[in-house]
Amino acid sequence: MALTIKVYSDYVCPFCLLAEAQLEQAAAERDVIIDYMPFSPQPYTHLAFEGFQFAKEHGKGKAYNSRMYTAFFQDSLDIGDIDVLTQLAEELGLDGASFRSALEQRTYQEHHRQALQHAYQEANITAAPTFVIGDTVAKWLLFKDQFLELIDTELAKRERLERWTDGLSCSADGCS
Repeated sequence: MALTIKVYSDYVCPFCLLAEAQLEQAAAERDVIIDYMPFSPQPYTHLAFEGFQFAKEHGKGKAYNSRMYTAFFQDSLDIGDIDVLTQLAEELGLDGASFRSALEQRTYQEHHRQALQHAYQEANITAAPTFVIGDTVAKWLLFKDQFLELIDTELAKRERLERWTDGLSCSADGCS
């Protein structure tokens, strides 16, 4: 079973941009699922993160994330502008009219608010980037080899626990 890595990031954080490529390289070598989570205290990025929810729902979340980083850092685009976001969504093959409508109507505003609430209050995220890899939380830029070491450590823990699944226990159906 694949290991899930939760990535709490901000589109205007340069360390998140740098870490993304390193994580993707490590993930290509291991059985992992990357789950992108918003973490941005800046109102400037809220629409971009609401757009991420739309893109994720339409199977383009990963590509959208990558494009937001390059749009902001390499193309110097205003990712707080609906026109810019819509153009970028269309570049990725998303329906521009539906995307724009979702942002104008704030369709994903509550979803984004809940995601931020989760990050701040439940996951206790205090910095971007933060990576939750199994039981390990890393609140800084990691490089490919560091990701691989953390992934391998978590996978080894899983393997040990899976070997213990033949133990005795009790459930609602009785003890065995």
